[in-house]
Amino acid sequence: MNKISQIQTPMFQNPSVSKTENMAEGFADIFKQALQDVNAAQKESDNKTKQLVTGEVNDVSEVMIAAQKASLSLELTVQVRNKVVEAYQEVMRMQL
Repeated sequence: MNKISQIQTPMFQNPSVSKTENMAEGFADIFKQALQDVNAAQKESDNKTKQLVTGEVNDVSEVMIAAQKASLSLELTVQVRNKVVEAYQEVMRMQL
């Protein structure tokens, strides 16, 4: 009888709690990676700009493309942040 209860115990536990925690950790990891990518794009843009100023890069289009990538990625990050904050505020306004 004891062996049966040990087998059935995980079925009666609430698996959605651990699943929710895993989803939150997954979102945090994805968001952290996205922020690191944005930071890398910003640094690359800065480096290309410095290289253009010092004459190491002759192609202005490379610098402009890097700057636009950094700008767009930053704008997207800000918009995602705004949507997450908006969703959080909407959840907090809900009445139980």
